[in-house]
Formats: sequence, structure tokens, C-alpha cells
Amino acid sequence: MVELPIAAVDRIIRKAGGQRVSENAAEELAEILEEKGLEIASEAAELSEHAGRKTVRDEDIRLADRRK
Repeated sequence: MVELPIAAVDRIIRKAGGQRVSENAAEELAEILEEKGLEIASEAAELSEHAGRKTVRDEDIRLADRRK
């Protein structure tokens, strides 16, 4: 089960141009987004640790996203 609210993912799909969205489609995108988010967050945590910090900053997230 994913952490992201299905209603929010549904809105993302609609904002991208989807007129109707099945619940399964929203659930599938939520799973994919969560997987990608975890990959980026993990990389960002490693970057902040490498920099000698315990706090993950926005620049860590941006850099991790570019590296993936």
C-alpha cells in the first residue's frame, strides 16, 4: 500500500490532461511516484551525510534528482 493519497494522484493525472482516471491508474502512478521518491530521498540522505549534515536540504533533493 502506498503512502500518497490516491485523490492527489488523481488530480495530478487530470492536471496533465486526463479527463477520466480509473482508480487502478491512480494507484499505479502513486506506486511509481513513491518508488522514485524513495530513490531520490535515499540519494539525498547520502549526499547530506557525505556533506557532514544530518539535515537533508532542498539542494540535496535537487542534486539527487539530477543524478537519477
